[in-house]
Amino acid sequence: MDAQYDFCYQNLLLGMNVIQAAYQAGITKLINLASSCAYPKNAENPIKESQLLQGLPEPTNQGYAIAKATVAHLTTCIALQYGLQYKTYIPCNLYGYWDNYDANNSHFIAAIIKKIHRALEEQQANVVIWGDGNPRREVLFTEDLADFILFSLQNFSNIPNIINVGSGIDCTINEYYQIIAKVLDYKGTFSHDLTKPNGIKQKLMDISKLKALGWQPKTSLEACIRKAYKFYIKEALGCSTV
Repeated sequence: MDAQYDFCYQNLLLGMNVIQAAYQAGITKLINLASSCAYPKNAENPIKESQLLQGLPEPTNQGYAIAKATVAHLTTCIALQYGLQYKTYIPCNLYGYWDNYDANNSHFIAAIIKKIHRALEEQQANVVIWGDGNPRREVLFTEDLADFILFSLQNFSNIPNIINVGSGIDCTINEYYQIIAKVLDYKGTFSHDLTKPNGIKQKLMDISKLKALGWQPKTSLEACIRKAYKFYIKEALGCSTV
């Protein structure tokens, strides 16, 4: 929100340079990772790939979203113009190993893990959720995204030029707090700060193209949260046990 220019400019440069350098080097196959943030704010859920560039993205991350949508469009253009297999995979919200747990700009699953872990450490009886907690979000463990990328390499010619990569399931923010509290064994309560923004009401992607390829995530949400938490304890906090 505070660095719209930086996010737009830097991500555009990164994406355009990678594509152009690959083309100049004679690379005929390329995977570009985009973001579901690139879809329009008012896109109909579940969001189909055809809705890309059909409206303005969420204003809070518009710079990043425009950059990601532009680079995705470039892969389509270069594929059509030069007959190359340059493809864009659009993951939903990701979490997992090496996640961002920064206090100011962490991803939302990482932020919940960190907040509830801190509540456990400080014996807080209550954890505050921003907004009313009713917006719905779809998440995917990074290990599952990596699995799909490896799967796609064996079926590359069958992969559409642009394809959503997600779980096909969304939960409310409140539900994610409850699930993570269960995994971390937090017994406290939750309250809501209604002065904080809710964000987009829902962001669930259509994964019908993904299913048609015969791929789906291999691990459950709770199992993935447990893996992410153990990694957070070991790597971010430097502890050997949970």
